Amino acid sequence: MPPESHLLRDITVFMFALTAGLTLSGITANLYRVFARKPQGNAETILYWGVMVIAGASVLLENATRTYRKKDCSAPAYGFAIALVGYWCFIMGLFVLTVALAI
Repeated sequence: MPPESHLLRDITVFMFALTAGLTLSGITANLYRVFARKPQGNAETILYWGVMVIAGASVLLENATRTYRKKDCSAPAYGFAIALVGYWCFIMGLFVLTVALAI
């Protein structure tokens, strides 16, 4: 196999992991918004933070985009938020791919 094909495969896996992580985050955030209310106790607060570990990337992306459009956020800060969301989604996507390959 030529080395170029390995690079293309790696880029494909990277994009798939990034997309899988963002999809998982978005679905989790939207399901939480539909079914949950404001946390009112210790157990609900712990559940909220547990959900935000997965859904937080989508929430951060939404909040950063909203503040950037309103001009309340600088371009470097928005770029940092996008980079953080990308890394977060990539890590979650790698987990999704690992689970999918283990099944």
